[in-house]
Amino acid sequence: MGPLAGYRVIEMAGIGPAPFCGMLLADLGAEVLRIDRQAPADLGVDLGDDPRFAVLGRGKRSVAVDLKDARGRDLVLDLVRGADALIEGFRPGAMERLGLGPDACLAANPRLVFGRMTGWGQEGSLAKTAGHDINYIALAGVLHGIGRPDAPPSPPLNLIGDFGGGAMFLAVGVLSALLEAARSGKGQVVDAAMVDGAAYLMTAIYGMLAHGTWRDARGENILDGGAPWYGVYETKDGKYVAIGSIERRFYEELLRRLGLEGEKLPAQHDRSGWPVLKERFAAVFKTRTRDEWCAAFEGSDACLAPVLSMTEAPSHPHLAERRTFVEREGVLQPAPAPRFSRSQPEIAGAPPRPGEHSETALLDWGVAKERVAELRKAGVIGAAA
Repeated sequence: MGPLAGYRVIEMAGIGPAPFCGMLLADLGAEVLRIDRQAPADLGVDLGDDPRFAVLGRGKRSVAVDLKDARGRDLVLDLVRGADALIEGFRPGAMERLGLGPDACLAANPRLVFGRMTGWGQEGSLAKTAGHDINYIALAGVLHGIGRPDAPPSPPLNLIGDFGGGAMFLAVGVLSALLEAARSGKGQVVDAAMVDGAAYLMTAIYGMLAHGTWRDARGENILDGGAPWYGVYETKDGKYVAIGSIERRFYEELLRRLGLEGEKLPAQHDRSGWPVLKERFAAVFKTRTRDEWCAAFEGSDACLAPVLSMTEAPSHPHLAERRTFVEREGVLQPAPAPRFSRSQPEIAGAPPRPGEHSETALLDWGVAKERVAELRKAGVIGAAA
């Protein structure tokens, strides 16, 4: 039902951003066929033997292929001939060594979009160096600005490098190339690097830095917890509320709801007075519980929200009304996004076990039954060990 229904995507199994991109494309309606290794891969996190919890695999089918066998490589190239896109997240040169690099795949299918996801990019002095989200956002100038001024930078989960600067940019690149291929009839390679995407996400901040309205220091600015009216405060019950009263009218509403209207306080944008405002706000917020403050700000434009845990968030009335979270196979998880007026995305199925569809998916992709049986007998395809 999703807007990408009818598109076929091959995903070379990996970790992090490429699987997230594949999940996004699957949620949007694309048929995503994951090529798994036959030997167990080191994913960094052990989710056990139950595939339900590997939710980045939802909506996909899996074929386990021995890519070191020439017959396995030839099989993937045959699948490429019927695909619209291929996405992979290996280090530069890995796909070429398998005989499945862009030259080989585009020779098999000149209309193919070949999406490449790396941390450092396909070239550059660090291109072949190992890394993770935290390393990419550190180099891009992102990590330096996150956290308290009196503490080391604080890793923002792996949301900025892996998923925001990585998977999302890979998805945009692949979809853009698919649109262009529909006009030109030619495929191309998409080089998505997490370090590039993370830096790109900082565009507005770099603009403010150049203007002089942003200080190149952690916790001293309007969006990094430096401003007293954009941050997190502890409440009476040891929980927290987040406020974002940036605009003047929102700030004035904040003062009214806190009972501080008319009190002699430093001006909102007087940086020298920010410590005084922070101390005053902190004292007031400690007088009520988190839920009491939410009730006091109900219907307000002061931009206050409770800081909810992962277990609390799905049951919040607003998120429940929008069905922001759904349960599939007994696993609570975020629902597909964004939403469409006609072509509504949906979770097409549970995450597969590696190699679960080694026969059925190949048949559906046009591989002859006799060849599938032969590859199975030879051990070139099958369930992962």
